[in-house]
Amino acid sequence: MFTVKIAVEPEAQDELIAELWEAGTLGVTEGPGEVEAWFESEDAAARFGKAEPAPTIDWVTKIQDEWPALEVGEKFFVVPPWNTDPTPAGRFRLEINPGNQCGTGQHPCTQKCLAAMEQHIRPGDRVLDVGSGSGILSIAAQMLGAGNVIACDIDLETARVVPFFQGSVDAVKSNSFDVVVANISEDVLGPLLPDLERVAKVRILSGFQNDEGEWTCVVR
Repeated sequence: MFTVKIAVEPEAQDELIAELWEAGTLGVTEGPGEVEAWFESEDAAARFGKAEPAPTIDWVTKIQDEWPALEVGEKFFVVPPWNTDPTPAGRFRLEINPGNQCGTGQHPCTQKCLAAMEQHIRPGDRVLDVGSGSGILSIAAQMLGAGNVIACDIDLETARVVPFFQGSVDAVKSNSFDVVVANISEDVLGPLLPDLERVAKVRILSGFQNDEGEWTCVVR
């Protein structure tokens, strides 16, 4: 078994993790400014950097320890599939496989989106999830009582947890949703702002940093 450590900017970390799983990694752990991945073969690991023989460890336990259960906001309990911790009273159990696309619940932007959704999604709302990735925000919207949740992403391999179309918000009719959520990079988000404002009266936007360099979420 071989391991490779890869330096990565925070905004690209989810995308890299998804790429590693698609390449057949046996597991991934996250650290400050880097991720570490394990592969059966040296060639597979070397695709991402300098491959080193992996020490003899219980890597399954190590990987699972890197994905603890998280209480997010006031209503969510985000867990990987193997977690057996009881769900705290009053919280929704939001189960997401870390190997699925972008959006594991560990990133501050995802957590801030979930907390904002608690405050702004009302029972029966129509919700559009733009750049849905793993579908974590779509699932959360359903748990919060949204009456109709639609997801879209340019990646066809995106998780299909709710009705889905390949594409983006520019294909959506004006005023057709109550809330739109978009947790995507600032470079992608900027050009979409006019369409995001056009399709929904409430916009929950994240995936970028404020002037102090902190990950943030805004509601417009």
